[in-house]
Amino acid sequence: MDPALRAAIEITPAAGTYERIIDITTTGRRTGRPRRIEIFFYRALNQTYLCSGTSGRPTSWYANLLTHPEFTLHLKHGIRADLAARATPVTDDTERRRILAEIVADLNQPHNPGTIAQPTRLEDWLDSRLARITFLPT
Repeated sequence: MDPALRAAIEITPAAGTYERIIDITTTGRRTGRPRRIEIFFYRALNQTYLCSGTSGRPTSWYANLLTHPEFTLHLKHGIRADLAARATPVTDDTERRRILAEIVADLNQPHNPGTIAQPTRLEDWLDSRLARITFLPT
């Protein structure tokens, strides 16, 4: 992978809100049509994730990825690129807790890299939708 793309994906805790915002295009689970939304992505344990946050409500993007796991991740701030990817739901409770604990610690930094109220608590994130991103060769 191009070093500039890798740097844009492998954000560090120093990354601000702007660097964490991407678009994803999923395939609609019922319609089969492309669905593009803006979403935050996260880095934890040297992996890239999508997460629904603290609401615990069902999300269309996650339901779409359960049916059609391949999607396009669109980098749009700084570097622009459309990356082929696959989502894998993270369902193991122990693994989810480890990943979400790192995400919450990142979001609770003094410079507040997200748009959530601080401090946020791990317990509020445990029912979120969480998917690991694997980038596909092009």
